[in-house]
Amino acid sequence: MDGFAAVDFEFARQVLQRGIAALYLVAFVSTLNQFRPLLGEHGLLPAPELLAWARDAGSRGRLVHPTLFRRVAYTDRRLVALCVGGIVVSATLVCGIPQLLPPWVPMACFLALWFGYMSIVSIGQTFYGFGWEMLLLEAGFLAAFLGSEAQPPATVVIVLFWWLVFRLEFGAGMIKIRGGREWRDLTALTYHHETQPMPGPFSRQAHLLPRWVHQGEVLGNHFAQLVVPWFLFAPLLGLWLEGPWPAIVGAVAAAIIIATQLWLILTGNFAWLNWATVVLAFSAIGLPGIGAPVGPPSQDPPWTVDGMPLPWLIVTAAVGLLYVVLSVRPLQNLVARRQLMNASFNRWQLANAYGAFGTVTKERIEIAVEGTTDDDPDAATWREYAFKGKPGEVHRIPRQFAPYHLRLDWLMWFLPLGRSLEDWFTMFLLRLLEADAPTLRLLRSDPFEGERPRWVRAVAYRYRFTTRAEFRESRARWVRERLGPVLGPMSLRRD
Repeated sequence: MDGFAAVDFEFARQVLQRGIAALYLVAFVSTLNQFRPLLGEHGLLPAPELLAWARDAGSRGRLVHPTLFRRVAYTDRRLVALCVGGIVVSATLVCGIPQLLPPWVPMACFLALWFGYMSIVSIGQTFYGFGWEMLLLEAGFLAAFLGSEAQPPATVVIVLFWWLVFRLEFGAGMIKIRGGREWRDLTALTYHHETQPMPGPFSRQAHLLPRWVHQGEVLGNHFAQLVVPWFLFAPLLGLWLEGPWPAIVGAVAAAIIIATQLWLILTGNFAWLNWATVVLAFSAIGLPGIGAPVGPPSQDPPWTVDGMPLPWLIVTAAVGLLYVVLSVRPLQNLVARRQLMNASFNRWQLANAYGAFGTVTKERIEIAVEGTTDDDPDAATWREYAFKGKPGEVHRIPRQFAPYHLRLDWLMWFLPLGRSLEDWFTMFLLRLLEADAPTLRLLRSDPFEGERPRWVRAVAYRYRFTTRAEFRESRARWVRERLGPVLGPMSLRRD
């Protein structure tokens, strides 16, 4: 680092800008494919109804976060236009086109992505209530101030990315230490590979590893989340100390975080959470010699400081001061006894608190949805709807979907954890009775091939991975035990 300019972090900037833009691309594609059947005009939780309530309730119905759709009435067509626009802008940033222009151009592009996606999250209700939504929003806001290839990245912005990774990792580590006993007695990973929301193709193999390996996984997680994040700030020592060691220490810390995230990517399906953490961790990897060199101050053109235009320096400094103010509450939260998880302290979702899986479920309960065309539900032959990601048919290998986010499948995992079934689930069953085509496209297969079922119901099953011996005998990946009906049978009234 060279004062105001992070001259050795051009490679980090390239990864951050293109990587964050790629994640926005995935997020907008996911929204384009799923928002309308879930939250559109005829969705399970229609966003227009939420907006109408907020409008009619006045200040009492103020939405928590801003959205374009408070000023412009929501329609599915406008949602599609917003998603297509987000995809186009994201794609140009991935290709690096705006970065070839003055810094105000990529700034405008990222701010457009940030506010456009926040407009969606703000009306996304439970289907957008995940921590990685606010993580993507905060990352997009900070990426707006990374500048362009015409000048080096500003030191303050690179440091803000380290602060984001620190809150993300250290916050998650503290949530675990303060959470379930399984994180302290090192047993959490003996369950988690099997009971996580959406297992991947290698989750079963990870679950079957020896117990001592799972204990090592937990210890490694604690080290990567509670110890390593402090060393992300080591490159700051390069402002006062000569030599490569501060930069090396920061890069090693980033590499450890990246390695642990790659293991999570290999063994699970946590949407873009782990992918985003990998991208953000690259902010601590400085590689000298990449990017335009910055000359001594005497050689700087007028109104230029360390190779950066003075107006741009002022803007980035203002962002830094903004974060100093906004970071007070998340910093207090990190040391608080009642630590909040995935919490935003302001309407703009900046300087958030992060964390996940403070406790680990010990058994896997799945809600299967079944239907029949028979008239008598008591004597009927029931057929099961197949979801894209959540476990169902016991012989099927879990698929890898991340960083793509299957929102319906994720919420299906949460159903058995609640005290009552959610309103959206009842509406989901109604849509199945109607053989609603957009809803059916959210599933992997419809056992009735577009025909309306006479009855539908929800049944609970207990799932566990097969042992190696059981797999050799049955070739099944799962063993499941029927627990009983949860809801239904339900039918549409027919005259």
